[in-house]
Amino acid sequence: MGELRFITKHGLVLLCIAKNRGKTAREIGDEVGVTERTAHKMILDLEAEGYITKAKAGNKNTYRVRPEVPIKAADVAVGELLEMLGWKRRGRKTAEASNKPESKGG
Repeated sequence: MGELRFITKHGLVLLCIAKNRGKTAREIGDEVGVTERTAHKMILDLEAEGYITKAKAGNKNTYRVRPEVPIKAADVAVGELLEMLGWKRRGRKTAEASNKPESKGG
């Protein structure tokens, strides 16, 4: 019997990109436990679905998560899922924090 996994390999690749923006496909594959070629294919899948964007930095690709994109067949955005898995947004307030009314001192 195989090992039970709650998160797909695509989900693990997405989480790896979210936590480590500068990693190469090879490094992502090593972290997730797939080959570089498989990681690259998954990255292309995530990009095609709009979950990430790719930019060229010198001779390297960098990937960025689009946290506002809704996950298909779920009532949640990518960023919300990643936050549940421990991802911390950089330089932005969470949706919950930005929707809270400011408390008055007293």
